[in-house]
Amino acid sequence: MRNDVKMTPIEWARAASDSLMDTYLPEKLPPAGRWHYHQGVFLCGMEMLWQAEGDDRYAAYIKRYVDKLVDECGNFDFARDELDAIQVGLLLFRLDEQGDERKYRIAAEKLRGLFETLHRTSEGGFWHKDKYAYNMWLDGLYMGGVFALKYANAYGDIGLREMVLHQERLMRRYMRDEKTGLLYHAWDESKQMPWADPETGCSPEFWGRSLGWYGLAVAQFLDEIAEGEAGRAELEAVLAEFSQSLIKYQDGESGLWYQVVDKGHLADNWLETSCTCLFVYTLARAYKLGLVGDECLDAARRGFEGLVRVVQADEQGRFILPDICIGTSAGDYENYVTRPTSQNDLHGVGAFIMACVEMESLVDRMG
Repeated sequence: MRNDVKMTPIEWARAASDSLMDTYLPEKLPPAGRWHYHQGVFLCGMEMLWQAEGDDRYAAYIKRYVDKLVDECGNFDFARDELDAIQVGLLLFRLDEQGDERKYRIAAEKLRGLFETLHRTSEGGFWHKDKYAYNMWLDGLYMGGVFALKYANAYGDIGLREMVLHQERLMRRYMRDEKTGLLYHAWDESKQMPWADPETGCSPEFWGRSLGWYGLAVAQFLDEIAEGEAGRAELEAVLAEFSQSLIKYQDGESGLWYQVVDKGHLADNWLETSCTCLFVYTLARAYKLGLVGDECLDAARRGFEGLVRVVQADEQGRFILPDICIGTSAGDYENYVTRPTSQNDLHGVGAFIMACVEMESLVDRMG
């Protein structure tokens, strides 16, 4: 892999997937042996690549990851007190549809059951984790919401649709900033967290990756809610407005976005790759759906080109995506800009693959 050679977006997606496949057996993807959203995001990106390319090496890799964790009775070890645990369940639907083993459906049913037991705010918003009482985080909309809609469509559990739409509306009601059009990372209904604004309960900053999860969620919700169905028109307007807000904060020189999205002028802020990947995906999807114009397509293109410029290679020529913020809780500005970065963190590489697959579908429109 050489980034001085012109490669198509789908070739970049293959390079990223193949490099990690060469580095890790599926069950060794870090954190090894766990049902964890880091692996889930990467493997969801790989599944998109498989759907675009049909290379069954990717399908086999995904299946092996799931089969190493889910036994023949559908039993598996997962965190029962957080939305994050649900995201990996996105891998179960295709396996259940294509095979004759009941275990994938049983595992999906167990994850679906979390929606009945997770704690909620007074208006029914899911706490992100038990240990963050009365906290809603943007991350959670993707971690649980896309699974819920896919489950509703796959198994006829239609009541999940209104539940998901309600979660998104609560986030917009309490976390969206009218001036910027962006959403704060977290909201504490109880206003007890150290970062919580005493009046609004919001955390004080617009963190890049949390906004990326929000955009990814809304874009993928539209894959699950058909034209004319309840909630779709509202979500289309949300995605269009959110996309227009994002492009205002893209760095003009690099094409990337900052760790704290609206404060690129501060010297200790820095350009972060995972949020850029998620924003590229979101903008490309919004354009493909006809919700935004060429200015968003151009921003997606510049973001993608910026990502390719920073990609590195190891001694074996394998793909390396740098400058990925590690997992991060809500906090103040210093909390975000002092977070360590990593290379090839799985949710960064997964987001990169998603962005590549989506950009490949728009190559003809970019000239």
